[in-house]
Amino acid sequence: MTLILEEEVKVSFPFDYKMLAQKVIETAIMEEQFPFEAEVSLLLVSAEEIHAINLEHRQIDAPTDVLSFPLISYSLPGDFSHIEADEDNFNPDTGEALLGDIVLCTDKVSEQAERFGHSEKREYAFLILHSMLHLFGYDHMTQEEAAIMEEKQNKILDRMGILR
Repeated sequence: MTLILEEEVKVSFPFDYKMLAQKVIETAIMEEQFPFEAEVSLLLVSAEEIHAINLEHRQIDAPTDVLSFPLISYSLPGDFSHIEADEDNFNPDTGEALLGDIVLCTDKVSEQAERFGHSEKREYAFLILHSMLHLFGYDHMTQEEAAIMEEKQNKILDRMGILR
């Protein structure tokens, strides 16, 4: 698994955020039983930067905590059966499946951790995991979809020992 991590801001979390990102992504891949080696990009940005990206891509004029840009289309969430047929889904140099890009706002990690009463480590891991599920085709547009994502997020974070 390749993680391409870029920082557009100075990151000062009190934990090894690079190692945690790698662990969360690897765990999500394993838990979802993704059948290929994968590549994921993670960009850490400020509230101002994510605000601009959110406006450009979603026409929402506000900062958000995390944005997901899946590179693979799914018929059904978590259904990986068609991926191999489309070679555009793979990096020609490494053979890894190109899952997509995650843009995470470090300001929101700190703000939301305080608001929800848990650690920055937990919030950071949660946002990356939430975004990984989007990269696997899951969404939360309906209550049913949201419940599925919530259950998966809680199960994976519990297994990782990252609790509220």
